[in-house]
Amino acid sequence: MAPHLTVVIPVYNEESIIASAAEELRQGLDARGLDYEIIFAENGSRDATPAILEGLCANNPRLRWFHSETPNYGVALKAGILKARGTYVICDEIDLCDLTFYDAALPRLERGEADMVVGSKAAKGASDQRPLIRRAATRVHNKLLKVALGFQGTDTHGLKAFRREALLPVIQKCVVDMDVFASEFVIRAWREGLRVMEIPIQLHEKRQPSIHLFKRVPNVLKNVGKLFYVIRVRGT
Repeated sequence: MAPHLTVVIPVYNEESIIASAAEELRQGLDARGLDYEIIFAENGSRDATPAILEGLCANNPRLRWFHSETPNYGVALKAGILKARGTYVICDEIDLCDLTFYDAALPRLERGEADMVVGSKAAKGASDQRPLIRRAATRVHNKLLKVALGFQGTDTHGLKAFRREALLPVIQKCVVDMDVFASEFVIRAWREGLRVMEIPIQLHEKRQPSIHLFKRVPNVLKNVGKLFYVIRVRGT
């Protein structure tokens, strides 16, 4: 039978925290009595991450993983969502696994108050403990999305929860990859009239990002440009 909840987590070179983070998340979900599965979307790791995941999933039927050869956050996240079986899906990050977001988002979905709940790092009441340069980058990215695509929210990347049945058609329309896939997913849901709700989160990362911020910039600009053309020019 399909579980109530699927958690999808992209992972890349996470040998230092994958086992402890997975166990902490599993214990938290068990303590809440949830019927769940966790899918680790491993993409392009060159460390011991795949071997660790193999061991973790072999010992717990609620855990699943798959491998993609090329490091690509967006492709991995999309593939994980398409493999999800749960009524509800939460997209999480291995360096977050913040169960307080689950506690806040899932009841809203179950009560039918929203189709998607986005955990915002920039909404009123949020606490973002990342370095200043990364907080600034989030605001610049959101401003770019507002100008280029008319986005009216405060955040698109990171924690999000949604009703799988309602959002699968949106996933099928997404055309970009890497980090901007997460933005396209939220923006398309909003543009198609789905009920997208933001809630503030308390962001405390477990480690520094695995990919340097400035290495992401060229691809972000390329993919936002592609989105502008596809959505604003072609209207698709």
